[in-house]
Amino acid sequence: MRRDLMAECGHYDRWREDLELTLALGCHHLRYGPPYYRTHLGPGRNDWSFTDEVLPVMRDMGITPILDLCHFGVPDWIGDFQNADWPRYFAEYARAFAERYPWIRLFTPVNEMYITAEFSGYYGWWNERLASHAGFVGALKNVTRASLEAMLTILEVRPDALFIHAESSEHTHANHPDLTSEAEMFNERRFLTLDLICGKRISAGMFAYLRENGMTEAEYARFRSVDLVEHFILGHDYYVTNEHLLVSPEIRKAAGEVFGYAPVALAYHERYRLPIMHTETNLVDRGVTKRPNGFGKRGRISICCVRWACRSAA
Repeated sequence: MRRDLMAECGHYDRWREDLELTLALGCHHLRYGPPYYRTHLGPGRNDWSFTDEVLPVMRDMGITPILDLCHFGVPDWIGDFQNADWPRYFAEYARAFAERYPWIRLFTPVNEMYITAEFSGYYGWWNERLASHAGFVGALKNVTRASLEAMLTILEVRPDALFIHAESSEHTHANHPDLTSEAEMFNERRFLTLDLICGKRISAGMFAYLRENGMTEAEYARFRSVDLVEHFILGHDYYVTNEHLLVSPEIRKAAGEVFGYAPVALAYHERYRLPIMHTETNLVDRGVTKRPNGFGKRGRISICCVRWACRSAA
């Protein structure tokens, strides 16, 4: 069953208060995800009633939105991330959004593409609830294609648009020397979504992995034919659960902070050489918010985005 967490947290009734709290925190940029399932009603059909109310107020308050167009789920009429028609419909939606709000420049087309594909197609937790490499690749190729096509349509409307690709920063550690090669596979696989939208040539092993699990050569060639990286900012989401311990060839558990954020982030920077924004972090434990290693006065990576303000449950 799908859940509307914006409804559950009361945002539809208290969005003005949420925006005021954002400013109270000193934040003037906000990653904001309008309810995709309530807005995109069908091909060429959109309900802008909520965004027409909220976004102009956000602009008047001096808050710059980073529009999160798809965050982990699709409307019921799409079904799930295995739907090969969804990238086309999503691109039409993205164009319509950019045309209706031409003053918005910053977008996250599809939030955490890698986690979306992995949790929906490989772990079997979300959406299509598949648990296979073929399920993962099926979701992966559609979320990355949707992101690519959405960016192209937005750029037709707003040529100076910037895309902040908030992506999970991952690393897998081998629990035993015999598992090193499998760990290396996961550490290559973590880059696939960004490799594809950046048009980056992937390794022979990853190309074979994609082909064996459902991606065609023509689909891969489409990604290689587009270069939009001048419009990209690489968003890093890092929690203490982002480092994994491989305990058997396909079973991983949370490893905690073995490396910490800075070394994991450095691997992404060295691969893509793109500007970095730290887009999500922190876990709350016993009422104390803990920051991952690599932050603070000695940290080399600065935090430049807060996603949500918090309010009391009263």
